[in-house]
Amino acid sequence: MEIDRAALAAFLRRRRELLQPEDVGLPRGPRRRTVGLRREEVAELCHMSTDYYARLERERRPQPSESMIASMAQGLHLSLDERDHLFRLAGHAPPVRGTGAVGEHISPGLLRVLDRLADTPAEVVTELGETLRQTPLGVALTGDTTGFAGPARSIGYRWFTDPGTRALYEPADHAFLSRMFVSGLREVAALRGPGSRASHYAELLLARSDEFRDLWDRHEVGIRPHHVKRFVHPEVGALELNCQTLLDPDQSHRLVVYTAVPGSESHERLRLLAVIGPRALR
Repeated sequence: MEIDRAALAAFLRRRRELLQPEDVGLPRGPRRRTVGLRREEVAELCHMSTDYYARLERERRPQPSESMIASMAQGLHLSLDERDHLFRLAGHAPPVRGTGAVGEHISPGLLRVLDRLADTPAEVVTELGETLRQTPLGVALTGDTTGFAGPARSIGYRWFTDPGTRALYEPADHAFLSRMFVSGLREVAALRGPGSRASHYAELLLARSDEFRDLWDRHEVGIRPHHVKRFVHPEVGALELNCQTLLDPDQSHRLVVYTAVPGSESHERLRLLAVIGPRALR
């Protein structure tokens, strides 16, 4: 496939003009005259330089990589069909959908909800517990969990291979959480089949963790998370947070939102955490 620079530039410009600041969690400001978003705002959302993005709109850049296109599709809040169209305009085959593929493109609707939760701990995760996006207070609660690579992106994998992962959770809950992670991985591995990423993670953990191997041999399924999660935060202490989940069935993504009962000690500590910010877990 060949890149269609003119069509790519026109599509990017149109999508930018259709987006409003409030659509992506940005302040509008009192003197805004730009139709839609500014180029520099889109560039920031897409994790690239303003110059790079501006050149794409002006048909002056070489063919962007697949990772760049994926980043732009996410930053511009494209639907799956729009994302696939963007890939084709850039001369790339779109990512595979279905047949066991675990997509990482967050739907525009889910992103809009997440963008409106700036004062709440929340995250979008895959079916394997890989964090795709967090709110600032979500980062303050659990640390930035979007930066892991390979199998370590999955909290279930880190649970059995990185002792530090467990430090954030109430010790009395560790045994249950171990069973829950194994149960969840078994279900996804059966759903996606041999050769899937879930099956690969299971093979790695069977070789690395005695605890995982013992739990895997139990063949437990259907162990669901508790509605209340208990954290032990290094700065604000113990937190009991209610956990609500919104499912996007098309991508098997979950928006997980953590809230505290108003007036409770956890509520006050969560407010303190909002003041401390993400630096608490650096």
